[in-house]
Amino acid sequence: MKLTDLPDSHGHFGPYGGIFVAETLMAALEELRVEYDKARNDPAFMAEFEYELKHYVGRPSPVYHAKRLSEQYGGAQIYLKREDLNHTGAHKINNTIGQAMLARRMGKKRVIAETGAGQHGVASATVAARYGMECVVYMGAEDVARQSPNVFRMKLLGATVVPVSSGSKTLKDALNEAMRDWVTNVESTFYILGTAAGPHPYPMLVRDFQCVIGRECLTQKIGVEAGGSGVESGRHAATLTAGTPGVLHGFRSYLMQDENGQIIETHSISAGLDYPGVGPEHSWLKDAGRAEYVAINDDEAMAAFHDLCRFEGIIPALESSHAVAHAKKLAPTMKKDQIILVNLSGRGDKDIDTVAKLSGISL
Repeated sequence: MKLTDLPDSHGHFGPYGGIFVAETLMAALEELRVEYDKARNDPAFMAEFEYELKHYVGRPSPVYHAKRLSEQYGGAQIYLKREDLNHTGAHKINNTIGQAMLARRMGKKRVIAETGAGQHGVASATVAARYGMECVVYMGAEDVARQSPNVFRMKLLGATVVPVSSGSKTLKDALNEAMRDWVTNVESTFYILGTAAGPHPYPMLVRDFQCVIGRECLTQKIGVEAGGSGVESGRHAATLTAGTPGVLHGFRSYLMQDENGQIIETHSISAGLDYPGVGPEHSWLKDAGRAEYVAINDDEAMAAFHDLCRFEGIIPALESSHAVAHAKKLAPTMKKDQIILVNLSGRGDKDIDTVAKLSGISL
């Protein structure tokens, strides 16, 4: 089976994906699927999307040779795909522009979003301001505390930020509340989902809006997961490394769950990776052997964060630091004329409080 054949007409990537939601949302998801299918085959819609990526986001993002970091690590040459230089400071804006354009096309005046590290919330608030829409962002109370700069940015952009105090008070719980809002206000509200997960057609449309990154730099990919305190400790978010298949938030994929199918609380230094699931296409790619997935621990990500700051003058997001940490391990095993391309998904302004606290630095 080819990647281009997926998902199938019911949103499945092999045994993963699909639609597992309340009946209330079925009509809304079908409406979204139909409208997205029309939009992606509409030259005017796609031309506007490409225009926005170029003139508003600032694409294409550059590929940068991290020479000093490469010298420090030894072996392969490390290049960075600089998504941190996009408007709003991360890759999230690629997707939110596409979804906001769909919302406008469908006549929805109110948008909602979930967010962990806050970058998706900021990107959603940004496009809502640009297109004149009401915006409500759900964010775990713990993440509100550790990502305060992004909370303020969302409010500056006119969004209402709703702290979620249930469960682990992180991304999973924010997504739960966003889904509840959508069920209640489905007629007037468009849900801008931030990752290639959730019920069909979200994994497909988020992937499609984000594929501009891959088109700009075709290469073989390795997925790097949040190893937290170590996979063996049980305090991590390495879903593809240690999870099992199950259903959460309207789709089937690998999840962090116990033997009874109950979701296990996850841990990561990175708020954006602190989630017990993964997109269904990644699950299919893992089972098919088409992609490799590894786990990076908190301390390894922190070390890579400081490396990029000191050797290249770039402050990366903690999410991206996990990928840099794997490059640190991989590069010495390769030849100097070989290349590793790291997707630097966002900048680390949002993480300075977390890094300072863990580094024992007073601000």
